[in-house]
Amino acid sequence: MGGFMAIDFIVSDVLPASPDEIYAAWLDSETHTEMTGGAATASDEVGGSFTAWDDFIMGKNIALVENTQIVQSWRTTVFKDEEPDSNLEITLVPVSNGTEITLIHTNLPEH
Repeated sequence: MGGFMAIDFIVSDVLPASPDEIYAAWLDSETHTEMTGGAATASDEVGGSFTAWDDFIMGKNIALVENTQIVQSWRTTVFKDEEPDSNLEITLVPVSNGTEITLIHTNLPEH
């Protein structure tokens, strides 16, 4: 794996929806597809596989805390075989005008 350079980033915003609506949408094939505009297959089980953005992204659910947190392994069709999966952690916190969603994406290859 020599020479692997990884990128980490954090994005946070408030969405006008409840944590349970966002959690359910992320883990449901039909609503995830509607949300992103690309075909998705989803699972609401730990260890379950998913795809997103017309099979460009694939991975597994690593940890699920209902309506609070989703942790997934991710890889895209651009990842090299020797590159490890990246990790996405989504945290949902209720606020007065919806949900503060924070996405922490780590170990993402530089390409």
